[in-house]
Amino acid sequence: MQQEAASRGAYLRTVIRASRPSFLLLTPLCVMLGAGTAVAAGEDLDSWRLVLILVGALMAHAAVNLFNEYDDFRSGLDLQTRRTPFSGGSGALPAQPAAASSVRIAAWASLVIVVGIGLLLVVAAGPGLLALGLPGLVLILAYSGWITRSPLPCLVAPGLGVALIVPGTHYALVGSFAIEAFLAALIPLFLGSALLLLNQFPDVEADRQAQRRHLPIVLGRRRAADIFGLLVAASYVSLALSVLAGRLPIGAAAGLLSLPVGLLVASRVRRHATNAAALVPWMGGNVATLLVTLALVGTGLLLA
Repeated sequence: MQQEAASRGAYLRTVIRASRPSFLLLTPLCVMLGAGTAVAAGEDLDSWRLVLILVGALMAHAAVNLFNEYDDFRSGLDLQTRRTPFSGGSGALPAQPAAASSVRIAAWASLVIVVGIGLLLVVAAGPGLLALGLPGLVLILAYSGWITRSPLPCLVAPGLGVALIVPGTHYALVGSFAIEAFLAALIPLFLGSALLLLNQFPDVEADRQAQRRHLPIVLGRRRAADIFGLLVAASYVSLALSVLAGRLPIGAAAGLLSLPVGLLVASRVRRHATNAAALVPWMGGNVATLLVTLALVGTGLLLA
């Protein structure tokens, strides 16, 4: 009995670790952006609806991570990567192989929760939410098995997945779409894709053996580093133009405070593109830049 309880506890810890909790911090910040555009539009926030949105978004993000961890373990990729704090998987399943089925069940259970919450929000806010929810489901299900084998979808999908949260949150709270929410979504769209692009750099050799095809494999790390820099720049340009055009409130310009750090990270990524060990600190800096930028923009929107 004690041994069985210990096994269940070990499996649960493996599932939690495979969901990559530290990476889930991005999700509430994207919800914050959507809530911020709703507030900027004069909407009073429904706290219960906001809780549902947050739980649904977190479950969607966790589902992607769990499916990806299971697929990487099953394909043997997890056993070939050189793990860093930001790439190469969590290492949860190589350390506890017997928990593979638990991770797979947790992934599907998370997806069921997402669908259930999504349907509740469709009833509460309107059917327009399906225009964002259905593509989101496709991204969750297709990412590990298909998207990672095609360079352009592999570049766009991570940013698109988190960006959909922003107008999705706005619609679920307001019951209609707004250009401001889509403009705010450009920031996580570009920075989210940049984040996953950079995290692919240390895994090029292992991913190539697993028949993945992303830009660092297809173009090489140096040219991929140039694209990384363009994505980072595009996020700040889109924010500045949205504020200057009067579509986002002036408070959202607080996100530009992280610009010097973002440019520094981009320059160092270009310099160390082929040196995985030297890249690791800048991968951390990139994560921090993403989170801080979204937090600043979200705070500016909520205080507008």
